[in-house]
Amino acid sequence: MSRPDLPRRVAVIGNGIIGHGISEVFAKGGIQVTMIGHREESLQRALQKISESLSTFAEHELLHRSEVATILGRVTTSTEIADAAHADLVIEAVPEDMALKLSIFEKLDEICSTDAVLASSSGHPASVFGARANRRERVVATHFWYPPQLLPLVEICGSPETSRETLQWITNVLRHIGKEPVVIDREIPGFIGNRIQFAALREAWSLWAQGVASAAAIDAVVRNSIGRRLGITGPIESADLGGLATMVRFAEFLQPTLDVAPLPPTALREMVTSAGNGNSRVHPRSEENREDLLRQRTQELIRWLKADSSHRT
Repeated sequence: MSRPDLPRRVAVIGNGIIGHGISEVFAKGGIQVTMIGHREESLQRALQKISESLSTFAEHELLHRSEVATILGRVTTSTEIADAAHADLVIEAVPEDMALKLSIFEKLDEICSTDAVLASSSGHPASVFGARANRRERVVATHFWYPPQLLPLVEICGSPETSRETLQWITNVLRHIGKEPVVIDREIPGFIGNRIQFAALREAWSLWAQGVASAAAIDAVVRNSIGRRLGITGPIESADLGGLATMVRFAEFLQPTLDVAPLPPTALREMVTSAGNGNSRVHPRSEENREDLLRQRTQELIRWLKADSSHRT
């Protein structure tokens, strides 16, 4: 195997909210990136978003302002998937269209070198999106969390055919660029984070749909309790600290009453249907102050990044 310790070039297929963030992360890590999209105009918008994000990092002293141009200079753009051929690592980050993903991986398997690692940032198992690849030992899921430039986690999950060498290599690469990779031992749809996120979201939606509490009250409960604690101790650690015997007994009482519906509440689905292609909102605040909420969230995530940086020094 002639795979370099670090990729000399990374190709990112897709330049949307995940794709341009992934491109930024690798460029910040000192690696040349080819960002591939459908249209030149959208690629230029993605470059502008990367530039704005880097400026925000500089404002908060997470990088020096003189580095912004250098990092941007590592990102080139293309509208041709053929330009992924010379990358040592290719990450697919296109919309959730499985037919499109399958065709992309089939093409990448043809044009990329035999040692190139082919990855997807979707929540689908590698055995699904890599089904048409001939060399499946180098196909792996690398689920970056949105926004990738602000959240450290990347969930790594191989198929039964993914080689141990591929898993170790991508883990090392992600650590090198400052991410916190977690290797999942067995394929499961959605991986860990989305399954926990949607379990909580299902219960929150259910409480709202049943009229137990308003959206504002439900969000306030989460923000001011488990939302603060989970950034320090995960759910299993929190249960251990709270007393496992007590938590198990409470779970035996509570779990039979939790929502187990296979679909979101009818009221929610009707709200989405009535909106057509437009956005609908459960929480009035998220409609009125969307940009303000996004700014608040970005500021808080940057605060965490600063804390992470101080722990590493």
